[in-house]
Amino acid sequence: MTLQQMLYALTVEECGSMNKASEKLFIVQPTLTSAIKELENEVGITIFLRTHKGITPTPEGSEFLSDIRNLYQHFDMLMDKYKEESSYKRKFGVSTQHYSFAVKAFVEMARQFDMKEFDFAIRETSTMEVINDVSSLRSELGILYKSSLNKKLLRKLFTENELVFHPLIKCSAYVYLWGEHPLANRDSIGLEDLEPYPCLSFEQGEDYHFLAEEILSENVYPRTIKVTDRSTMLNLMVGLNGYTLCSGIISSDLNGEGYVVVKYREDEENPNSIMEIGYICKKNSILSQMGELFIKELNGALNNFYNSV
Repeated sequence: MTLQQMLYALTVEECGSMNKASEKLFIVQPTLTSAIKELENEVGITIFLRTHKGITPTPEGSEFLSDIRNLYQHFDMLMDKYKEESSYKRKFGVSTQHYSFAVKAFVEMARQFDMKEFDFAIRETSTMEVINDVSSLRSELGILYKSSLNKKLLRKLFTENELVFHPLIKCSAYVYLWGEHPLANRDSIGLEDLEPYPCLSFEQGEDYHFLAEEILSENVYPRTIKVTDRSTMLNLMVGLNGYTLCSGIISSDLNGEGYVVVKYREDEENPNSIMEIGYICKKNSILSQMGELFIKELNGALNNFYNSV
């Protein structure tokens, strides 16, 4: 297997089409098709499924592409680094559940670098996508939380994907709502107080209920609305007096001053819970300079919250 074959396979995956991949690689399509076929024969698996809608990796192909992506990226970085007048841009990506404090830490980290020399990416996404992004090295770090509800499943997923979880902070539940909400001025809020209002949560997919981003997701909420982005959730807090349950760690710099967090009041049937927020990375990996600074900024944001409560 050659580096050229790796590049061909990764480009086909990226483009989802032999025709588009051959155009990007500046080779004729029969040459690319033959090279992929030779590679499949050499490794003994079918890497791609050919359909009338395009080309998609097989399960075995996805694993193979993930394995060679890391190797080829290191080769590509090495070549770009040492060639004359290199235009190489170092890459750094973070995938995270919908945490404004993580975005704030990313902003503070990125400000310390010349944007012309780096390709930065931050992805607010579902819990499973955070895991997939770090597993495939699309992102160097992933930010999520563990609780008594999800820790068993997460431990299994981390082991399967060769990931390590590093805890950062433990916190209990808060109710996050609009500053003009009828309950906003209370010292604490119980589940019975919230019954007339819609509970907002981030969509995870039908098969991933136990990977909810919101703490106490196992409770029964009579009115619920699922969203896919933080901006929509904030709008629904204002428009419908919606609320969500969270860590209480928010960034007013990014979300605005019009929102508040109030302590969740537990009762016998609806006890509080602890969420342990941390970051995941690939097993045996070494953090980049950007990764180390991002974690430093993240710890700073979390410590400021801890010292204020």
